[in-house]
Amino acid sequence: MSVVNGKRVEPRSHRRPAARDLDVKAAIQVAVPPYFLWKGIVDRALAALLLLPGLPIIGLLAALVRITSPGPGIFRQVRVGKDGRIFTMYKIRTMRDNAEAKTGPAWTQQADPRVTRLGRVLRKLHLDEFPQLFNVLKGEMSLIGPRPERPEFVHVLAEQIPDYLNRLAVLPGITGLAQINLPPDTDLDSVRRKLVLDLDYIAKAGLLLDLRMLLCTMLRLMGIPGAHVTWLFRLQRVVDLPTDHGQAASASGDGKPVTLDSILGRGNGRHDGKQELKKHPTEGSKNGDGQEHRHGQPKRGWRRWGSPKPR
Repeated sequence: MSVVNGKRVEPRSHRRPAARDLDVKAAIQVAVPPYFLWKGIVDRALAALLLLPGLPIIGLLAALVRITSPGPGIFRQVRVGKDGRIFTMYKIRTMRDNAEAKTGPAWTQQADPRVTRLGRVLRKLHLDEFPQLFNVLKGEMSLIGPRPERPEFVHVLAEQIPDYLNRLAVLPGITGLAQINLPPDTDLDSVRRKLVLDLDYIAKAGLLLDLRMLLCTMLRLMGIPGAHVTWLFRLQRVVDLPTDHGQAASASGDGKPVTLDSILGRGNGRHDGKQELKKHPTEGSKNGDGQEHRHGQPKRGWRRWGSPKPR
């Protein structure tokens, strides 16, 4: 506490206000294995080692982005982390500056016109994710885990998809089982498929599985086809939803950003039935070592942020 003009002034906290965090703890109903108690120590140590060669790469890429398009080289965006904690995630900017000025929050599509020429190369090689090693060092992210989503989308997805908030039981990751196996989100069904893999990872996470995914990601960065690498490390998974009709595949072809309104318009029905997770038929038994994930109704602990806290 300091004194200014004879008045006591409380020091300002450097942490984001708690009111901005999402009140989701009561809605998270998933058991977290003991591995996650010490996983953060391994993550920070590996992130520090990766930053030794990564720092000059990040600096070079940020400079190239600034030279080739107006705007900053490092892009900052608010994301939702473990237990609903809000944090700022760092990326190499791959879109034109103020790309969402006309659309508002929107997912990126395969032929998105907002992505710069250099950005397409960075996205293809996943080099734009390098700055997130700083998020890992700060304890906001993990190397492996469910990808962090933006608050605007979490709000909508939690209301539309039962048990969606269970993925917030652990720190979000730079890469994950869902990202290795599935394409970017295009609609509610694509999110449902990734949720199955996110929850499967949380249930089965371990050091060996994390190392396999890290090696898989590194080989993909070197240009080795993803299908070959996932097969090599036995990471291939197939997720079947009750009403899969190829909607997600066709939805990603128009190149238009997927906004919050379009997400709700493409899938209003809830999937309360079972969702099957299978290892790829090339591994395991003939039945694919399938595992069922049942999703019930949303937990009552979820509420809209900004609404009064229940007493």
